[in-house]
Amino acid sequence: MAEPSRRNDRPGDPTPGDPQTEDTTEALDPQEAVYRALHSERDALERALTLAQQTQRFGEADDVEVARHNEAALLKDLDRVMTLIRAAEIRRSQPLARRWQ
Repeated sequence: MAEPSRRNDRPGDPTPGDPQTEDTTEALDPQEAVYRALHSERDALERALTLAQQTQRFGEADDVEVARHNEAALLKDLDRVMTLIRAAEIRRSQPLARRWQ
């Protein structure tokens, strides 16, 4: 019987092979740089969205209303970024595909 994995990683520790934390020395393709920037923006939006949701649950009455409006704006931004990420993934998987303009 295999022994369970004992991970001692803290959330802030860099993950090997993670493109967001790995030190890259080669020059990135411009499309790859945009793709990584979109994922960084997605990560920041998800963190802000989590904070807004936690504020709605545990915040003061005045803060809850502000967090509700903030959440709506963050969800719109997250939808926009996720659409751009999907488009970038399609471009990466089908580099010679016809572009509809």
